[in-house]
Amino acid sequence: MTEREWIEKDFYAELGVSSDASAEEIKKSYRKLARDLHPDKNPGDAKAEARFKAVGEAYSVLSDADKRRQYDETRRLFGSGGIRFGRGFGAGSGGFGGSTDINLEDLLRGAPGGSGSVGGLGDLFGGLFGGGTGRGGRFATGPRRGADVESEIRLDFVDAVRGATVPMRLTSQGRCERCGGTGAQVGSTPRTCPACGGVGLVTRNQGAFAFSELCRDCRGTGRIIDNPCPECGGEGVSPRTRPLSVRIPAGVTDGQKIRIKGQGEPGRGGALAGDLLVLVHVNADRVFGRSERNPDDLTLKVPVTYPELALGATLTVPTLDGRVTLKVPAGTASGRTFRVRGRGVRKPNGVEGDLLVTVELALPPSLDEEASAALRTYAESTKSFDPRSDLLGGGR
Repeated sequence: MTEREWIEKDFYAELGVSSDASAEEIKKSYRKLARDLHPDKNPGDAKAEARFKAVGEAYSVLSDADKRRQYDETRRLFGSGGIRFGRGFGAGSGGFGGSTDINLEDLLRGAPGGSGSVGGLGDLFGGLFGGGTGRGGRFATGPRRGADVESEIRLDFVDAVRGATVPMRLTSQGRCERCGGTGAQVGSTPRTCPACGGVGLVTRNQGAFAFSELCRDCRGTGRIIDNPCPECGGEGVSPRTRPLSVRIPAGVTDGQKIRIKGQGEPGRGGALAGDLLVLVHVNADRVFGRSERNPDDLTLKVPVTYPELALGATLTVPTLDGRVTLKVPAGTASGRTFRVRGRGVRKPNGVEGDLLVTVELALPPSLDEEASAALRTYAESTKSFDPRSDLLGGGR
């Protein structure tokens, strides 16, 4: 894609969202469109496939905060009321003023003679399509790391605590299977760009200065593809759905993101692939919970009777691995928490959480006459004990 094509595209319209849409709104719209336009759902529909690619391209920019900021700034400069495209690249009424013709390539390399608002556009464009200046004023050329891909999974509580291997079907831009990622039609191979010698940059002299700029013949890739692959159009990547097994580590929490190295979109020109970011949702469990202070500790609430609290008792309580006995001392207050060592999350590195057991008084919904009489006898024999003496005797 050329710089001009990039600027002219409206990625917000492509995803059907406004320019001030939140990241969540952009993600939601992309996922719906990706499902509806997926090639598996529209076999043989060239228009749906083209739209699917366009939607993926738009999302790759708008889902990245830095790229989106750079794209928005570019659109403000070159959109309505700013610099407009003419036969070349002319200055409009709202941008730089006057009638001086401005060439896009000059803007990208920060050519001398431009106005102050032109000078740093190389950095601005560089983050978008690898054609601007980077650190130290150098152009980003050649191979490009693949984009990261996001996905979501839902786990049962026990799988999240113990860890699990989860099968997934991931739809993203992947290495084109037809050309093997070379971008060239089968039977042909890319050749080194003769204009730049495979560097991706050419140098031109202007008076006492020398300027490096992206090679226009290969667009900074250093390669020329004479016979582009009809499947991917020379990009070397195409949308595909692939099976993947993802190992979720023990102790993952709800809302946590797991990064899987090298499972994102493939890099261009032999560069490294991006990563897969998996957002984990954990189902609540009927019995166990996770401690807010330390998610490696599991929590458990156990109902107990008044005699068990007052007289003491030995309880049998469940764990994820079976059962354990818990001794409750006489005179234990309702709401007290006991710690059972090593019965929480167990991680491969040897770190173990605990099981936090909280005892809570449970009262019968009704009492027969015998039980009521016994309680009245107990109340009479303990009437000297006033649990509210400190509360009511403070004398405020």
